[in-house]
Amino acid sequence: MTSTTSPPSDDARGEPDLTGRQLGDYQILRRLGRGGMAEVYLAEQLSLRRQVAIKVLRSTLAQDAAYVRRFHHEAQAAAKLVHANIVAIYEVGQVEGWHYIAQEYVPGQNLKQLITRLGRGLEAPQAVTILRQVSAALQRAAEQNITHRDIKPENIMLASTGEVKVADFGLARVAQAGESLQLTQVGITMGTPLYMSPEQVEGKEVDPRSDLYSLGVTAYHMLAGRPPFDGETALAVAVQHLKHEPVRLESLRPDLPPGLCSIVHRLLGKNPQDRYQRAVDVLRELKALQIPGVDADWGPDLHAWASEVGIEIPSSRLEATQQLDKAMQRELAAARRSGWQRVALGAAIVALAAVFGLFAAWMSTPAPLLALPAGEVLDVPEFESVREQYAYAMMTSHDREEALLAVSRFHAPQKSADNLRYSRLATKALAAEYLASNRLIEARRNYLELAAIDLDVEPAERGLKLTGIAGCAVVYDRLGEETGRTFCLVQLYELDDLELAQLGDALRAEVQRLFEKYPRPAE
Repeated sequence: MTSTTSPPSDDARGEPDLTGRQLGDYQILRRLGRGGMAEVYLAEQLSLRRQVAIKVLRSTLAQDAAYVRRFHHEAQAAAKLVHANIVAIYEVGQVEGWHYIAQEYVPGQNLKQLITRLGRGLEAPQAVTILRQVSAALQRAAEQNITHRDIKPENIMLASTGEVKVADFGLARVAQAGESLQLTQVGITMGTPLYMSPEQVEGKEVDPRSDLYSLGVTAYHMLAGRPPFDGETALAVAVQHLKHEPVRLESLRPDLPPGLCSIVHRLLGKNPQDRYQRAVDVLRELKALQIPGVDADWGPDLHAWASEVGIEIPSSRLEATQQLDKAMQRELAAARRSGWQRVALGAAIVALAAVFGLFAAWMSTPAPLLALPAGEVLDVPEFESVREQYAYAMMTSHDREEALLAVSRFHAPQKSADNLRYSRLATKALAAEYLASNRLIEARRNYLELAAIDLDVEPAERGLKLTGIAGCAVVYDRLGEETGRTFCLVQLYELDDLELAQLGDALRAEVQRLFEKYPRPAE
């Protein structure tokens, strides 16, 4: 059934909120965000029982045939791109005047959000794992004669499944013989000034090398913590792209490998001829760096273009940034309210679990490993320091669950404060992974461990404790255990926005959902 009546509410721009409506095969669940052309919703595809992201062209623009053509052109261009590091387009359609694109839903955060949260540049291994996956996506696009035209941190998604995915090929122009798409005539800026190539600024023809320049700007931002150029107006930024050279990365980050800095600055060549000519050339240079901490798996499906430059392709899939957003969150300052330190939440939660028989399940349930082929033996290397062990676990592309469990196995938490800290971070990552895959018993065990942290002894671990309480609330709700959920929500109702920010995007969204589902009782 397709809704045709007016939606119950509008946003500030008068745009209908389609939450709760059905568009063809898609049941709209909630709004995820707004763009210049479209509203983005989370939806369930009813026929396949899967979650998708739906981009619905704004009703005010749907009256303009030029906007409609551009909107459908976005889907037609992006649908040609099938690659692990590109957000997949499932369908483009129109129902009762609503023009929509159904595409892969990527839970997680984008690179801009991660950089903002960190407040600094990423470390070299983390940056390289992102760069190589984006480069692989751009190489595939170039093979299809597609130029993205808007590569920037906001369009680089760090998926909860572990892959980096390039989103929004909506500004792409397909280089088809005898066809010229003058998309700029519709009056929408093509690209973002902070990341635009010089030729794009000047309105010249662009090709995949323009995307490589934007990738260079993005890489610079990712490593330096800020873009190479900034200004009060778009024009001021554009002029710098045309005439100025950025400050050398080496001077801002002397800890970075010089070879990595050289790659970024070559990407930033003003003349397209001075840059890498293909994304696969970037991959080859990145691989040659041999940076410690970077996984040896160089892509799930590089095909023939990789063999041209002698890159050996392993059979396993690339998952080097698994839970990257969780790994690089920095815990905020300790609690501003002393009340939390007076409440023994950890002991209370564990006692509550015991009442319902949950404590026994927590202690007795084994920590299962990810399924392995018959006869295959897990082989997690032991590192000298717990920090290296944890970094390996967060970046490895194989046996990640076992690698996280190995943090505590190889570096006993009781032996040092560092061991205890990284063991808890590994517990947090495991809990998130279990929750995402709906392994609720395992998730509950790990969240209970974090919730039991004693703030009277360790006030600086407040962020981890809050994560444990929030995670328990979500798990109890999914298990239908009302008392446990209520107990946790009582604690969460007291948090302000700053404290909720410590939970991370995915868990915070789940808590907000619980707040909407179970409003705080009136005093």
